[in-house]
Amino acid sequence: MKKSLFPCRPNEIRPNEAENTALYKKLAKLLPGSNYVSLLLRFTDMSRNVLRESLEGIYLHGSAVMGCFNPQKSDLDLILITSGTLPFEAKVNFIKNVRALNEEAPQKGIELSIVQRKFCRPFVYPTPFELHFSPAHLGPCQKDPEEYVKNMHGTDKDLAAHFMIISRYGVPLFGPPVPQVFGAVPREAYLDSILLDVENALEEICHTPVYTALNLCRILAYLREDLVLSKKAGGQWGLRTLPETFGDFLQDMLLCYGSGEDTLPIADQETKMGFAEYMLAQIHKSL
Repeated sequence: MKKSLFPCRPNEIRPNEAENTALYKKLAKLLPGSNYVSLLLRFTDMSRNVLRESLEGIYLHGSAVMGCFNPQKSDLDLILITSGTLPFEAKVNFIKNVRALNEEAPQKGIELSIVQRKFCRPFVYPTPFELHFSPAHLGPCQKDPEEYVKNMHGTDKDLAAHFMIISRYGVPLFGPPVPQVFGAVPREAYLDSILLDVENALEEICHTPVYTALNLCRILAYLREDLVLSKKAGGQWGLRTLPETFGDFLQDMLLCYGSGEDTLPIADQETKMGFAEYMLAQIHKSL
């Protein structure tokens, strides 16, 4: 008898073996040679058992589905969709399980939000969320998970960008196909969301040059060509499209991003500031 990939304890939801085998193969293509396929499948199994009938879908987005996942630079980005408000006890149980699974995640960890389905189609902006987790909040989550859950809800403008990525690249780990759950994200909402990421670009280019430079590229690519790109693809677009004077700088940024190293030679402050100033001017000109 073939051993199940997904053993269950009594009273747990038993995954459909055929569906999970197909999902395993799909994720293995997206994340070849990594241990994170198993982690995502166990995360899905845990979420279904903890959130039960309230859970309507789990959707993977971000670098994992956009062809540029790097364990040293990337996180695992997830959106969970529920039918309504979750019981407090279920949220506490869920966050404790996520905290444990996060120990097996890439260097930047798991980042997720739980959103009620009624806010997805039609899309509501700013988007209300039931619960959020990322390693940035790991301290409070570990110290007092009940207090963390009590306070971790509200609205999040970043969800417009996440939903746009899901609409174009998202992979369902569980639940209906993306178009049945996620409505169109209005251009105005998406722009407002992504522009928040670069509102302090002149300062951030000095401290986080790779993230800031590649992010500026993908924002300009959207404004000029309606392209929704990863950071890596944004940098490649910049190499093809922007003035040649920025070529060496962008190649360095892409090399650093792809290698996962922060110690590669980085341009001087004048070059970084000049790039950010040029890009911000082009972005504002394109609005």
